[in-house]
Amino acid sequence: MDDESSIEEILDTIGDEHARTVLASISREPGSAKELAERLDLSQPTIYRRLDLLEENDLIKDRTLVADDGNHYKEYTCNFNSTVISLEDDEYDVRIFREENLPDRFSRLWDDLGVQ
Repeated sequence: MDDESSIEEILDTIGDEHARTVLASISREPGSAKELAERLDLSQPTIYRRLDLLEENDLIKDRTLVADDGNHYKEYTCNFNSTVISLEDDEYDVRIFREENLPDRFSRLWDDLGVQ
């Protein structure tokens, strides 16, 4: 889980039906806000609100692309592989498993070990 997002914020985000729909769609195929609105039959303002919410909780990432006509637009994709929500001793725990490349994993392990 993103250190800056609380468990409640993550649960509220994935509890939102439209946010889940957007997240499920971009986990299968990346898309722009316009493509998502058409694909999911939702308004663009609804899509943008959910994309902002998902981005605030570090559940998606975006990249800027250039269209054939020279205009720029963002393409969104899911930035994790799976989520596990558990309840133990009356407390929720949310674990988000992200795909990392080997150098990033090694760096994080090295940092966690406190090796300078």
